Amino acid sequence: MGLIKPALPEVDFEQWSRKPHAQRLRPLIEHWVENGFGAPKAVYLLYAIKCGLYVLGAALVISATPGIGGLGDIGTWWDEPVVYQKLVVFTLLYEVLGFGCGWGPLTSRFWPPQGGFLYWLRPNTIRLAPWPDKVPLTRGTNRTLLDVALYVGVIASAVWLLTRPADGVAVTLEGDLGVLDPVAALPLIAFLGVLGLRDKAIFLAARGEQYWVTLFLFFLPFIDMMIGFQLVMLALWWGAATSKVNHHFPYVVAIMESNNPFNPKWFKRKLYRDAPTDLRPSWIPTTLAHVGTATEYLVPLYLVFFADGGTLTWVAITYMALFHLHILSTVPMGVPLEWNLFFLFSLFYLFGAHSDISVWDMTTPATLLVLVPLIGLPLLGNLNPRIVSFLPAMRYYAGNWATSAWFFHGDAEDRLERHLTTTSRLPKHQLAMLYDDETVALMGSKVQSWRSMHTHGRAHNGLTRRVIGDGEGWAIRDGEVVAGHALGWNFGEGHLHNWQLLAAIQERCQFEAGELRIMVLESQPIHRKTQHYEIWDAKLGLVEEGDVLVADMLTRQPWPDESEDYPVYNVRTHVSQTGEAVGLA
Repeated sequence: MGLIKPALPEVDFEQWSRKPHAQRLRPLIEHWVENGFGAPKAVYLLYAIKCGLYVLGAALVISATPGIGGLGDIGTWWDEPVVYQKLVVFTLLYEVLGFGCGWGPLTSRFWPPQGGFLYWLRPNTIRLAPWPDKVPLTRGTNRTLLDVALYVGVIASAVWLLTRPADGVAVTLEGDLGVLDPVAALPLIAFLGVLGLRDKAIFLAARGEQYWVTLFLFFLPFIDMMIGFQLVMLALWWGAATSKVNHHFPYVVAIMESNNPFNPKWFKRKLYRDAPTDLRPSWIPTTLAHVGTATEYLVPLYLVFFADGGTLTWVAITYMALFHLHILSTVPMGVPLEWNLFFLFSLFYLFGAHSDISVWDMTTPATLLVLVPLIGLPLLGNLNPRIVSFLPAMRYYAGNWATSAWFFHGDAEDRLERHLTTTSRLPKHQLAMLYDDETVALMGSKVQSWRSMHTHGRAHNGLTRRVIGDGEGWAIRDGEVVAGHALGWNFGEGHLHNWQLLAAIQERCQFEAGELRIMVLESQPIHRKTQHYEIWDAKLGLVEEGDVLVADMLTRQPWPDESEDYPVYNVRTHVSQTGEAVGLA
């Protein structure tokens, strides 16, 4: 059992299980400081093997390109122009099948560890369109045979593109094979674009803001295509850096470093001001946060605009490689591991092997068109995060994204399994196949402790009393867990488990008033000091909305404070379907 035994706090389970929600959370939060999620050792081994399979799979697929040479000759062809194109397509396919971000135990997917294609090839699972009231033929929440066919089209067109030879426009560099015929990318562009209008989860899972956009660059001349690839990477780094210019990110750094299996426990305690009584971040994660933000601004700036392939260029590449290797070592929840491996290859390929190509070599202004989505969506998403996913807004793991908490009364949670079409059971039932009831309950609550450690989690805990009072008789689940079960994919995108998913679930389950409620907390706009919250009832609809101050989150501990009400502002109570004011707990 050593390999699969999780690290959990030692508590008197009978007494712990009878305590109020706030008191149950505290020992789990304190346990996170030194142990992180406490995943079994086998979980880290599993993710390491999966990363190895991603690298091996990409190398095998690319080496099958006609005329490129075998896997044993990788040292002679890894910098060929067609290699990066095929890696983009392979990684898109890998992600859209569900093998990348959002896979496995660290996303509350235990058995099967796979969502993705298991859901998206199955009719009658839930799909959520991004703009069902604006885009024709996208209404409804039921996956149809048309949706399945479009998804098969995405997979088939990606596989077909991976088999194509480098028979596109010839590259002027002597000895190079050339590039893909860009026309061959049109089916993949079309299938994923159309499917994305009917199901935003699949488009986001494919990392469309990066890989789908990159496919359009295949139509540029070779030099400009390479410059476009560099600009995409620059936008990702700068978008991530911009999202970290806030008060949330030091909390994220502390949480990630606590989850790093290589960090000693004494160092983990130093990440907080006075563990375990004061779990606000100390100067260490605050400094690391500032260094990380500066890194993502300055080093890519140098690589794109000033690198010349000399010693300083390779120092910058090595520094950024260590930066991403460190992110990998923390095994962040959501596990964007292969994504970071893609960044590592991009560093050596775009700025090392092809350091002779820079943005100053641009031959056509059309290359700059890629900046429209790369600048426009992040700008809009930072100013109005409600209308843009944090992924195309490039506001990555910085602690500032939309979140939700789901509150089930009585047997409401178990009724999800009876009424939703899925390919997996609820996470608690998946865990029950491996562990006893005590371990299942503690591991499930560990997700709530992870959420509580963030700034927005402190608001979650404060707002919980407005939704369910002392919590007696309620099961509290993070929205990520619900989305993973209902949609087959979850990756920190709160817009996948807001009122839209609630409405789709209500269509199928028909809960009565008070059986299922959710609290949705939108992320902080870059120019405001507040975050907007909404409380919804599955049957009654929107019950209450208001704002919370980020400053209030920064002064609180991660466990709920039962001595006072959490401060809220601009509160608006809505009217129920019966015409009466809705009373909360």
